[in-house]
Amino acid sequence: MDRIIEFDDLLDNPTPRVPVVLCLDCSGSMTGAPIEELNRGVKSFYEEVYADEIARYSAEICIVTFGPVQVETDFQTLDVQPNPPILRASGLTPMGEAVKKSLDVLEERKKKYRDNGVDYYQPWLVLMTDGYPEGGSSQILDEQVARVSQMVQSRKLTVFPIGIGERADMATLQRFSPNRLPLKLQGLKFKEFFAWLSKSVSRVSQSTPGDKVTLDVAGLSGWAEI
Repeated sequence: MDRIIEFDDLLDNPTPRVPVVLCLDCSGSMTGAPIEELNRGVKSFYEEVYADEIARYSAEICIVTFGPVQVETDFQTLDVQPNPPILRASGLTPMGEAVKKSLDVLEERKKKYRDNGVDYYQPWLVLMTDGYPEGGSSQILDEQVARVSQMVQSRKLTVFPIGIGERADMATLQRFSPNRLPLKLQGLKFKEFFAWLSKSVSRVSQSTPGDKVTLDVAGLSGWAEI
């Protein structure tokens, strides 16, 4: 049934898509206030994107969590999938495997866009973690760092690496971000980050695919340690 709905959505809604992958650390160290605030932030992101009549039909959100790696929601616009999943904290931090899954799902979705003649904007990958890669393969991590770097350099991907808390491995996040420094969240300001992200998605959805969209750099001060 899901495949039928997805196929019909691409046929019935030819709006150019903004694919956004949220690759979120939900390892055991996120238990308590961090996972609660993350859930509130994701919920507010869905609500704000849904409230924008253009972004509602163009932004496609996929959520991949790690600890263990799971696809919580595959790509869908919010007119089809308006409710976010409830995220739970457990396990280790296999970051490389999570990024691999995120990019693999993205490649599958891009193929479906092409097969159905649906245009799309440069995809976004939001990578958030509160720790160091743990419980995964260092080889896979290195391979995905190279894969992301190549995609960013060839303008096939925009990456937003975000560190959470004092234990966040900013050096590894930097490896995934060849063109900009990773940012660290102020405290647990997930809601403020996702409010900024929803505005950015809305801005992109109102542009023409292929156009360069200037992000709200000033707005970073509302949630990031500058």
